[in-house]
Amino acid sequence: MTQARKQKMIVLALIALITAISFIALGISNATVPFGRILPVLFGDHSPKEKLVIWDFRLPRIVITVLAGMALALAGSILQSITRNDLADPGIIGINSGAGVAVAVFFLYFPIDPDNFAYLLPIVAFAGALLTSALIYLFAFRKSEGLNPIRLVLVGVGFSLALSGLMIVIISSTEPEKVEFIARWIAGNIWGTDWPFIWALLPWLLILIPFSLYKASRLNLLALSEPVSIGVGLPVERERIIMLLTSVALAASAVSVAGSIAFVGLMAPHIAKSMVGPRNQMFIPIAVLMGGLLLLIADTIGSHLASEIIPAGIIVSLIGVPYFAYLLLKK
Repeated sequence: MTQARKQKMIVLALIALITAISFIALGISNATVPFGRILPVLFGDHSPKEKLVIWDFRLPRIVITVLAGMALALAGSILQSITRNDLADPGIIGINSGAGVAVAVFFLYFPIDPDNFAYLLPIVAFAGALLTSALIYLFAFRKSEGLNPIRLVLVGVGFSLALSGLMIVIISSTEPEKVEFIARWIAGNIWGTDWPFIWALLPWLLILIPFSLYKASRLNLLALSEPVSIGVGLPVERERIIMLLTSVALAASAVSVAGSIAFVGLMAPHIAKSMVGPRNQMFIPIAVLMGGLLLLIADTIGSHLASEIIPAGIIVSLIGVPYFAYLLLKK
């Protein structure tokens, strides 16, 4: 079987799995809609109660969860290629924390316009993540050797810890109801579960997924050693900065509506590479779908199958921390 055919089969299987788990998530909840009624409700045959449960509550949450997982997986895939570091992930190296601090400051100290709130959040998160990633890049870069992958992770972890401390300072003197929201955000609780948040996140993916696939051959070159990349005529620093901005935008848009979720961007690319190899053209489509699937499974378990509601970020971390330790020991 050729790699291209194998890729297509895996992509179709992942789409089928996402569809199946979405169907299960639509049918399990306290406000039960029988499984036999789900398809009629989706196609317009519904009572007001069924419409409220499926179209206003459950379906937006499922869609936002899948989209956020896709964005985080693609962000991690890009980071691993441009840094040549298998441990790179936007949640681990501080990008998510930078976006989180910006969202917290915006939410706590700026007047909220309900009509534009959903659409401003990704922009605010992108600004915070961009500033953080620029500082991480500056601290990790050395003119004599370029971007050192190990230094990048260490600097990123340091920034992540520092920003987490800053977040605690910011929320320590805030009203309890606002603190509760930020605490849920930090835990990775999917909270942007209305259709405006979907319309706010979707354009970022519609633009940046095709753009990343278009840049896949350049990502392959960036994943090689610095002398090889330069030797084939690639403008390394320019391409690296462009793709870093792409990764930051994807991660920021995802965490702005889904909370601070780590490890999806670490695990999804690795699983995809183990299936079809390290070429970006081959593994990126699989990694994107795998990210959506992982976060959907985590949210379904945490929201419906556990005895109490557990944020998706915690479920993912329960899997991701051992996986990160395994990769750290292996690499």
